[in-house]
Amino acid sequence: MTRPDSVNLLEAAQKYSARFPVIPIKPDKKPFIPWADYQKRLATPGEVRGFWTKYPEAMIGIVTGGISGLLVVDCDTAEGYAAVQEHLPDSLLIPTASTPRGGRHLYFAMPGDKNLTVGAGVLPGVDFRGEGGYIIAPPSSNGTGKAYVWLTGLSLDDCPPPPLPDAIFNLINNSISTIEGCLQAVDSGSSMFREGTRDNDLFHVALTLLKGGANQAEVFQVLRILANNCNPPFPEKELNAKIESALKRLERKERALSDEVREWVLSTTGYFLSTDIYSCLQLSTRDEKKNVSIILRRLADQRTIEKHKEKNGCYRLIDAEAEDIDFLNASAETVEIRWPFQIERYVKTLPKNIIIIAGEPNAGKTAFLLNVVKMNQAKHPINYFSSEMGPIELRDRLSKFDVQLSSWSFIAKERASNFADVIKPDELNIVDFLEIHDEFYKIGGLIKDIYDKLNKGIAMIAIQKNKGAEYGLGGTRGLEKARLYLAMEPGRLKIVKGKNWAGIENPNGLAIDFKLAQGCKFVRESEWHK
Repeated sequence: MTRPDSVNLLEAAQKYSARFPVIPIKPDKKPFIPWADYQKRLATPGEVRGFWTKYPEAMIGIVTGGISGLLVVDCDTAEGYAAVQEHLPDSLLIPTASTPRGGRHLYFAMPGDKNLTVGAGVLPGVDFRGEGGYIIAPPSSNGTGKAYVWLTGLSLDDCPPPPLPDAIFNLINNSISTIEGCLQAVDSGSSMFREGTRDNDLFHVALTLLKGGANQAEVFQVLRILANNCNPPFPEKELNAKIESALKRLERKERALSDEVREWVLSTTGYFLSTDIYSCLQLSTRDEKKNVSIILRRLADQRTIEKHKEKNGCYRLIDAEAEDIDFLNASAETVEIRWPFQIERYVKTLPKNIIIIAGEPNAGKTAFLLNVVKMNQAKHPINYFSSEMGPIELRDRLSKFDVQLSSWSFIAKERASNFADVIKPDELNIVDFLEIHDEFYKIGGLIKDIYDKLNKGIAMIAIQKNKGAEYGLGGTRGLEKARLYLAMEPGRLKIVKGKNWAGIENPNGLAIDFKLAQGCKFVRESEWHK
């Protein structure tokens, strides 16, 4: 990316200066000018013009804090940005700029009732700029020619800085109060940091800072201040031992939590939320929740889980297992099913097959399925699941056939949903019919659930088809698992998909015309034709 020219920088600085104090910044990120005055007032148009006349390639610094009404969260790393995202509402629009090194600057409204200055270590790789700070704004570029750039649709012109979420304020406040509280304890003459307690006190300070994301060098600087103010002073040469001890304690706790989280994740199916883990493992502290986020990111890097593309804090377990297909020892046996119109002459039925009958209203779906029952009940155990008929209506339908009621030998059940739960894996299952009233794309998943329950058995599933439509509800999603897909309209039946040919003739597209007599008898009015 090329360096923006001085005219663009001046124009951008002038535009920002109408709302915020701006100052010229060197490539080393330090101001070209004394800037304390601009923490209290806006630079005048003449001053802004003078800055970029004298320093034409200066980066644009926006002063943060009360004067500008801005507090900026500075994420140096992708990991830091991901960690911050875990604490943000999904729908929140935040002005966001990318940095030359791949970081992110998130612009929030400065809380008027909270004294937030400048700090580091809010989370690993995350700092903040409030009162007494400044941030470099687009289209500035650093010494290598790489630029700060607003994310598409997320500039200060596109959306106003939102109020600072409580979760982010708590992270900032905790990082400040940890260090300030320790120094106040030293100065106050309390019993802390004195002989007999100073070893334990310094250890817990180190542990707290490390949990908050501070690195070892930062922890050493704080401990050195505290050590020199202990009564008596604590030997500086022993501080690294305290830090190492705290690191080992933290590592043991994180390893135990990591094992718990991993075990929980491996027991899940489908998508889950990080809040589900908090609840199940009874995690309530900020540190525990932050560690869960880190553990989940690690599992995602290892391709154990996958993050939802649109929803923060949502993941699914990646199922990388696949069963071997033992085709050498597979049985060549077919399931002998007799069909109306002798469909078995054109399409074979194999174990674990799904058959879909997609029919328009009053096309004869139920009559077709009851004929299948009649023609196969002597050879196969049949389970008939009806979502529409009660015992009286079913009795009436069966009485129209030339079969005595006592001669019907199949199991009939009332069922309107969750058909996969009642499927008999090694028997003939008939679902009349699979109801779905909205989100029709889900029909493929419902059919797959039934398929997954089959072993040597088969399932015939009736679904609705709109008048004149090629496929039933859910469109081609209903085709995915079907080995035979039939489309019915009043007076016509069509083989839309016949995967396993019974002969040399391609059955796909074959149709036959019929008349339905007495609500149960199919009378041919043509031969199969394309």
